[in-house]
Order: sequence, then structure tokens, then C-alpha cells
Amino acid sequence: MEIFNEYHLDPQQFPFLKNLQNNWKVIREEFTHFIKSASNEELKFTYDVLGPKSKTIKTKGNGKYSAFGILFQGLFIEKYIQLHQIQYPDYGVDDASAKALAIREKYFPNLAQAIATVNSLNENIIRNVYFGTFHPGLDIKLHVNYNPHTNRGYLGLIVPEGDVAMKICHEQLYWHEGEFLILDHSYPHCPHNYTNFDRTVLVVDFFKPNQPREEVISFEKEQVIQRMQDNPYSLGVFGKSDKAKVEDFIKYGLAHQLEWDKVLEA
Repeated sequence: MEIFNEYHLDPQQFPFLKNLQNNWKVIREEFTHFIKSASNEELKFTYDVLGPKSKTIKTKGNGKYSAFGILFQGLFIEKYIQLHQIQYPDYGVDDASAKALAIREKYFPNLAQAIATVNSLNENIIRNVYFGTFHPGLDIKLHVNYNPHTNRGYLGLIVPEGDVAMKICHEQLYWHEGEFLILDHSYPHCPHNYTNFDRTVLVVDFFKPNQPREEVISFEKEQVIQRMQDNPYSLGVFGKSDKAKVEDFIKYGLAHQLEWDKVLEA
């Protein structure tokens, strides 16, 4: 029997996620079809434009992480680009928005419909939805995601056997295909993939249901304004506050990792 706590949350608490979980095979099929069928131009655009990027979260060694998505801060990506007038080196705002819409409609209609259904029935509770892939050898340094208004769910889509896990506080948690792993990411954590295969999940950030909706919307707006000023390619998902502080390492008994990270930065 799985044990839950303040940072590892029981998916049963969040019944609105069931619609996504029930469609996990369809969502996985859309992802694999895109990876196999998209043109080089579509792939480049997707990873250049549709992927939230962090200037703060670092990896150890050469293992890489890739991500792209269709929903950010409650808006489908093409609307988000227009709202924030994001400037890209290779694409104008209108061009980027049009291409994003075309890719969403061509490759991810079922995922988009599932998101729309959940949000229409739950006051736009889902804020970010994107695919996250850990490539072989990935080891992400300890960090936090300072989003106290949301929880983060991982819906397992492609999960190889072996040592691919999330270290959070004193636990090592694992992803499973077709199931949600839900975390409070304000706690220090560091995932890794020590297998020889990619691990892909659907990342779903959603408002904490027990917090007043007006309050969390107000916080999100202020946070996104700051994050988009610092790094428009973060799509409001990541920010400077994601860097773990010394007290985070110490509080959770990870002082040894702090010393190790310092060595790696030298």
C-alpha cells in the first residue's frame, strides 16, 4: 500500500484528473505519432517554441531533458504567445502563434479536448500541460519549483524499467505508466534517469483545490509577469526562485548533496 504525505499526494484527492488518466493510451499515442511523423521543421519549431525553458535548473553531466506542451497558465499555447507577445529569433508573434495552433490541432486533438473538458467543469483548474522527457543519463540538480498555488501531476506515458526516479526529501519515488504521481514541488527534489531509454510523462500543473480561487489566480498573475520579464521562454513555468537555497539542503538532510553540487560547479 502506497504511503502519502505532505509532498507526495494521493491522486484520489483530485478526481478531475481522471479524464486525463482514462485517456492515457490515446495521449501516449498522440505523442509517439508526433515524434515519429513530424517533419524536421515541425520538430524544431516545437522544441524551440512550445517547450518551457529554465535558466535556473541545471543538469549534471551530458544527460538531457526535453519538453513541449500545449497549455500554459490556463491558455492554449497559441493564445499564450499572443497574450504575452513573445518574440522569437526565428518567428514573428503571429507566425509562432499560427504554427503552434496548427501543430496542436494536427497532432494533439484528443489531449486538447481532454484538457478543455476538465477545465470547463472545474473552473480552469489545470494550468500547464506539457510532455517531459528524461533522456538516458539525466541527473538534475536539487531544486524547487516555487509554485505554492499549484501541485504537479505526472501521468506516466513511457516509463522504462530500471533506475528512473524522483528523489524528494528522504524518498525516492517512481513513475508508472497510466498512473499519476502527484507532488508538491515546493519541496526540494532532484529526478534522474539512469536507464538506457527515454522516460516520458505528461506534466499537469493544477491549482490546489483547497485554496481560494481568486487568491491563487492573483498570485499566478503576479508570478507570471515577473517570470516572463526575466525569461519569456519559461512560459511562466520556471523562474529564478526555483534555485534551491542552502537552507533547503540542510532542512531536508541533504547537506551532503550541497557539497557535491558545489564540486560539480567548480
